[in-house]
Amino acid sequence: MHMGKVPLLSLEALHQLHIFIFVLAVVHVVFCASTMVLGGVKIRQWKQWEDEIRKDISEQENSSTNEQMTSVHSHHEFVKEHTVGFWTKSVFVSWMRSFFKQFYGSVTKSDYQALRSGFVMRHCCTNPTFDFHKYMMRTLEDDFRTVVGISWYLWLFVVIFLLLNVNGWHTYFWLSFLPLILLLIVGTKLEHIITCLAQEAAKLRDGQEAPRVKPSDHHFWFRRPCIVLYLIHFILFQNSFEIAFFIWLWSTYGFDSCIVEKIGYIIPRPIIGIVIQVLCSYSTLPLYAIVTQMGDMFKQAIFAEQLRLMLHDWAEDARKRKRSQVGVSAFVNVFSHKAQRREVSGSRVQLQNATSEQVTSSANTLQVASLEEIVLSAEESSETKGIRQNEA
Repeated sequence: MHMGKVPLLSLEALHQLHIFIFVLAVVHVVFCASTMVLGGVKIRQWKQWEDEIRKDISEQENSSTNEQMTSVHSHHEFVKEHTVGFWTKSVFVSWMRSFFKQFYGSVTKSDYQALRSGFVMRHCCTNPTFDFHKYMMRTLEDDFRTVVGISWYLWLFVVIFLLLNVNGWHTYFWLSFLPLILLLIVGTKLEHIITCLAQEAAKLRDGQEAPRVKPSDHHFWFRRPCIVLYLIHFILFQNSFEIAFFIWLWSTYGFDSCIVEKIGYIIPRPIIGIVIQVLCSYSTLPLYAIVTQMGDMFKQAIFAEQLRLMLHDWAEDARKRKRSQVGVSAFVNVFSHKAQRREVSGSRVQLQNATSEQVTSSANTLQVASLEEIVLSAEESSETKGIRQNEA
């Protein structure tokens, strides 16, 4: 340690920070796992609906009917449930109905049949017996890998709220309401998407056919269904942070310590955390699992695990071949460029040698020509002298 300087955190503070991070990680993993397990139990109850739908489709195919729908009555019931009533004329009442519907019967059998039919007709029209329930469970397992992680922006959020823990502000008490509010907003939005799909199906249907759900990204925030997953991730982490901070304070300093707030600000926090856990497991997560399939694109879980691995390996091999081809082509281009330079330089040398040879040959020819002229002039002069002597 340099003279006149002190560490930003003492050894005791670093030790307590390590303990808190460990408690936060354990609580976050436990909460995410319990949410996925309880939500999976709720979603597995839909397996009976899936088996009935596939059985009806198989019977229709065996009876040589060309109609590829599970139940016309269920589709009409879906549209009637979401489009008939005075509340459909008011946007505010429609949103309020979606808000309260997430607490009871968030997904009914008619909802499941209509949404499943819309997905199959959009992405698997040649396979009406597609196991939509199994596909949802696989996507939920893939999403668990994202939810259980802790991203950098979540740590940034923790640092900001640790800095806002000012005496008298009761920051952590008010912070406990944030995940609950976000969870209610997400559940209301997912329920409202189902209502919008039903209203669109009622407008687009023909008089003789059952209404068809048309999946689209424009029902989601910023046309991105993945934003819902990020919000659920943030909600679960924030709830884990609240419970972990409460456990850490209680186990480290005790319930009667001055660092712990008044009992009126302490008791509501774990109660709100439990409410968030139950609501997210039994309502919001099942809604997310089925409603987010109503986008323009399907997820990679539509392929079996073995097929996904094969496609991934094939894509990696294609990338490697492309990179190697690019590398070889670059290598060949470098050497061809060097060879061209050598050819150019060689041709320049040859040209210089040729010009020099031409110059020297021309000089030699000039020299020879000059010598011949001198000899001829000498001979002519000698002949003229002899003629002059004879004349004399």
